Amino acid sequence: MTTTQAHPVRPARPVRPARPVRRYWRAGLLRGRIELSHLVRNPKELSGHLVNVVVALLVAGYVTKDVPGTHIPMAHLTLAGFAAYLLFQIGLVNLPQILVTEREEGALLRLRATPGGIPAYLVAKSVLVVVLAAATLAVLLGAAALLVDGPLPHGPGGWLTLLWVTALGLLAVVPLGAALGAVLPNPREALALIMLPTMGLLVTSGAVFPITALPVVVQKVAAVFPLKWMAQGLRSALLPDAARAAEPAGSWELPVVALVLTAWAVLGFLLAVPLLRRAARRESGSRLTERHRKAAQSGARMS
Repeated sequence: MTTTQAHPVRPARPVRPARPVRRYWRAGLLRGRIELSHLVRNPKELSGHLVNVVVALLVAGYVTKDVPGTHIPMAHLTLAGFAAYLLFQIGLVNLPQILVTEREEGALLRLRATPGGIPAYLVAKSVLVVVLAAATLAVLLGAAALLVDGPLPHGPGGWLTLLWVTALGLLAVVPLGAALGAVLPNPREALALIMLPTMGLLVTSGAVFPITALPVVVQKVAAVFPLKWMAQGLRSALLPDAARAAEPAGSWELPVVALVLTAWAVLGFLLAVPLLRRAARRESGSRLTERHRKAAQSGARMS
């Protein structure tokens, strides 16, 4: 009589929890999708972005000269610059306002009690800003092409340049916007503190007219900031090669565009996460209550 030897039963492998990074990304993407749906249902906020597109089209419609040294309409250069500025504004103006407003409402206080709350929060805001920026850029270029004979990329190379300059430009400004949102005092002062430097960069970065018309010192200062390179990269995607005559170096300098924007992206990420964590650590119920009390008193005085 033969007996069969039972094989030892191996214990089931424990189910490993999802990696933290993957979990944060999943939570951030889910939150970003929810915030996008709220934005779509908010006509007032959407109209603000459409106003910027209308302003860009009106300015381009009134520009009738050619780019110096070429037969390219100056309106095309203006539209390319405005496209860069709108991306810059969404990341460096709109995003800090959103973050400051949500901080005042207690969002950072809730993040303190949520494991991985800060990384997931940044992912959600990045999703919101990227989709909003891409939609704004598409509306601007599409409306400009239909209404004022605006420029569009020429061939696959132009579209590829438009894609990577837009992506890298957003990577350069979105983390900076998050860092600013962590340190600005309140929503009422945030807009005033950001808009003046932003408008100054719009004028000095050659976004709406050739930068060669500005003093050399101003050109060198503007070259430190990402808007100048975002505008130059988008001009390379949207304008013909003849427009290089209006550039300071006589070329698009795309490797320099990539290098400067990458440097700003790294700097922004190095600043954003620790500053947001610091802001979250400083949050408390008493601080939140005190801010609400001051806001109520300010509103009562204004009324």
